[in-house]
Amino acid sequence: MTALRDVGVSVSAGEVLGLIGPNGSGKTTLLECLAGILPPDEGTISADGHALTSAERSSLLFYLPDAIAPWPSETVRWALNFTAGFFGPSGPSTMARDEVLRRLDVGPLLDVAIAALSKGQRKRALLAIALLMPQPLLLLDEPFEGLDLRQSRDVGQLLRDHARAGRTLFLSIHQINEAARVCDRFVLLSRGRVCGEGTLDELAASVAARDGAPKTLDLEQVFLALT
Repeated sequence: MTALRDVGVSVSAGEVLGLIGPNGSGKTTLLECLAGILPPDEGTISADGHALTSAERSSLLFYLPDAIAPWPSETVRWALNFTAGFFGPSGPSTMARDEVLRRLDVGPLLDVAIAALSKGQRKRALLAIALLMPQPLLLLDEPFEGLDLRQSRDVGQLLRDHARAGRTLFLSIHQINEAARVCDRFVLLSRGRVCGEGTLDELAASVAARDGAPKTLDLEQVFLALT
């Protein structure tokens, strides 16, 4: 069974690219192939026209999977210190640690064991770790999963601020409203194939040209039409 076929994606420095598609469309598989967790049968990952080695890929991107609970018996503080020590200091495009922890409201969780965190608390703690990594490109699988409305808005604004500071973000998102608010461009994936890539206006125009629909479609309407 082929999980992905003829998938080509481009992401520009400093943009927030949203990967959206139905359940089972291959979103997580794509991120895991990009991160080197799953070995693809073919294809390359390139930056500025140069095919990346494994070492170069590790220095370029950091991948945060969804629904993980690493080091369950350790505290959030330990996890932050461990990852900072392992990966090195934050890069120039990352915010200071205190700022990230404050905006994600992680301070009260620092001395709590990871296993004792709720789903939303764990998501915020792991997002803090990812945002403090030095790699310029972050792959985040479902960054809004488990968050309430206010937390989702705060996280979305934080991600936008990181992009404005020069960070590049590739997000797998199933919440259409969050994707529309946070992302600059979108990749629509269905049954392992890319069925659309571009800004909302570009995707809406492609639907209009194909179906004679209005060009004022929102992301949900575009999503349903193309997937």
